[in-house]
Amino acid sequence: MAGSDLQRVKRLGRYLSRDRRRLSLTLVLLVPLALAGAIQPLLVGQAIAVLRRVGGDTKESVLPVFQGLETPVALNLIVTVLLFSVFLRLALQGIQLFNIQAVGQRLTARIREDLFAHAINLSVRFHDRMPVGKLLTRLTSDVDALAEVFGSGAVGVLGDLVSLSVIAVTMLLVEWRLGVLLLVVQIPVTLVILWLQRRYRKANYRVREELSQLNADFQENLQGLEVVQMFRREAVNGDRFNTTGLAYRRAVNGTIFFDSSISAFIEWVALGAVALVLALGGWMVTAGAMGLGTLTTFILYSQKLFDPLRQLAERFTQIQGGLTAVERIGELLEEPIEIQELPLNQRSAAAIRTGSDMSSAGEVVFENVSFAYRPDDPILTDLSFRIAPGEHVALVGPTGSGKTTIIRLLCRLYEPQQGRILLDGVDIRELPIPTLRQRLGVVLQDTFLFSGNVADNLRLDGAVSDAELERLCFELGLEPLLDRLPSGLATELRERGSNLSSGERQLLSVARVAIRNPSVLVMDEATAFLDPSTEATLQRDLDKLLRQRTAIVIAHRLATVEAAHRILVLQRGRLIEEGTHTALRAAGGLYAQLAELQERGLAKL
Repeated sequence: MAGSDLQRVKRLGRYLSRDRRRLSLTLVLLVPLALAGAIQPLLVGQAIAVLRRVGGDTKESVLPVFQGLETPVALNLIVTVLLFSVFLRLALQGIQLFNIQAVGQRLTARIREDLFAHAINLSVRFHDRMPVGKLLTRLTSDVDALAEVFGSGAVGVLGDLVSLSVIAVTMLLVEWRLGVLLLVVQIPVTLVILWLQRRYRKANYRVREELSQLNADFQENLQGLEVVQMFRREAVNGDRFNTTGLAYRRAVNGTIFFDSSISAFIEWVALGAVALVLALGGWMVTAGAMGLGTLTTFILYSQKLFDPLRQLAERFTQIQGGLTAVERIGELLEEPIEIQELPLNQRSAAAIRTGSDMSSAGEVVFENVSFAYRPDDPILTDLSFRIAPGEHVALVGPTGSGKTTIIRLLCRLYEPQQGRILLDGVDIRELPIPTLRQRLGVVLQDTFLFSGNVADNLRLDGAVSDAELERLCFELGLEPLLDRLPSGLATELRERGSNLSSGERQLLSVARVAIRNPSVLVMDEATAFLDPSTEATLQRDLDKLLRQRTAIVIAHRLATVEAAHRILVLQRGRLIEEGTHTALRAAGGLYAQLAELQERGLAKL
């Protein structure tokens, strides 16, 4: 195993610390299980030796415990011990299997919980480049494969090694010459298996990658189903999905080849070993150097010796798949969380006070902020502006000028490469993230609602009672909407709120922001999908929400922009104009050109 694999396995091994008792019991049972399995061939050989002794064969080696007994008594004792060993082995295997599966399921749950929490905390920058389908593969099938490594795979390997050791020692004690012969055969067999396992590991990694791509393509087509159907892309997308499926099938065929090669190789070697024991052992029996009972014991041992080896090969195949999962899961867990809170002792006292004071005025300052999603493509360049407490500011500019990026930076979904952003005089990096997000109320153009009822979507993380929620909905004018819903606030919403219209979803998004009582309100095309009647209702709610609050508005409608106290005009990530609507129109710059084009219906602001 590579050093990186060992480090990742050790890191993930901490998830097993809560199951020390179950694991200890499982490990303790390995020895009696191996002894119960190893004693069975010996007992069969002893039965034959006892019977041969009756015929006068003095070459047979009978254990001292059976030498002084009459033949019927000795045979009955051998059969009794044999049956006891069989039932004991079955009982111990049942207990061990239950414990292993229990540990595996608990391990799966813990790792998946941590993976989900880590993935949720990773920055939007990471999720921009990681397709959802690939992430889901790591959270599902990779975790299941990893559970097998720590469960049946790892414990099974230990069990097989213990069985091999017990069988090897027993064979050497019974007949050291045949024992050495069989053990020497294991050396080249093990080397070949390890070589095939390394090849399997590479093939299995490719399988995981192709499965991730398959899930990503499937998820993308389901999310864009409306576009696929409207533009008649079924056949084209089907061909692309089929290509991905074929690549996945070829990758799986590679693992099947190496897996079957290992199984076939072991079977042939096992048959060869039995033939070798028969040939050499038969000659020794004929020459009088060994009894028939001992030869029978070794024939059974030669078969039993390759059972742990065969299981080891199968489990190593399983483990190789698990190590691939360890590598992929480790890569995700090692992905650094870009947006982090500073340790408490590094936060300034002012930041803590401001964070705890929810009635702060809401001053927003950008100081020489530069940002780029890619190093060769700057979005904001040395951007500076100040928004006074309670001021309503509109951001205007062509597509790609950086308007939405400003909101993302303010909410700390991304970190700027240069400069800093202040909220009420405090660097937002020094504010606790929950406090920052609580003080910023964001209404996006594309509203996302979770599956669940309406009340849960309005509360989100807020501790709001049912009575308080109903009062707030009444104040926000949501009664007509709630009356139209079958069960009001208790109405169950489907995925992404698909059983509501766009306007209804937008009304709920504004309401859940109002419930949080933010000091800074950010709106990104909040009324883009609303009909005039719904927009008028929403505008009244927004007017209430905007009172005594700082507001940052991204809008393409002239009427919305005109109402702002100040307008910031952006172009290619730079602030090129600012002022009131009247002043900017009179200046005849970019804003005046955009406003004139919109009045003619030729462009948006």
